[in-house]
Amino acid sequence: MNPGTRAAAAITAGQVMTSPVVTVGPETSVTQIAEILTTRRFSGVPVVDAAGAVLGLVSERDLLARSGRTAREVMTTSVISVTTDTDIAQVRRMLVDAPIRRLPVLQAGRLVGIISRHDLVGRMVEWACGVCGETVRGAQPPIVCPKCGGGSDRFVLQEQPPGP
Repeated sequence: MNPGTRAAAAITAGQVMTSPVVTVGPETSVTQIAEILTTRRFSGVPVVDAAGAVLGLVSERDLLARSGRTAREVMTTSVISVTTDTDIAQVRRMLVDAPIRRLPVLQAGRLVGIISRHDLVGRMVEWACGVCGETVRGAQPPIVCPKCGGGSDRFVLQEQPPGP
């Protein structure tokens, strides 16, 4: 495979990200943020302005380690982010090498998605349609097979070989 072909076939953050993103504003109370994190089982949430620009992130750690009443007062402002075009291998390296659990995904400077360690681990799971053999990656089988229309009950979990 030549280098040009590899780049065209690369999976990007935009293909794996979760969208739309649950966000909070800078004046959201820490109580409201704690409620969002616990009820949605998130470990952090982006803080955005009215235009959708990322101002920071509030994590569980931020809530426990910092004193304040609003997102603005407790958020981490040095946010590492990626774009929709960022190669998934680079995203994986960032999530492994840095002490972060999630990366905001930006397009034209605005938040369009978020990608977490959980999203990447879910991509390691592959389901095969028992009707047509189509394979789909994700934490859960799709509701309907994209190829033949078979229901989710027709999908079988595939064993993945060890390694990256």
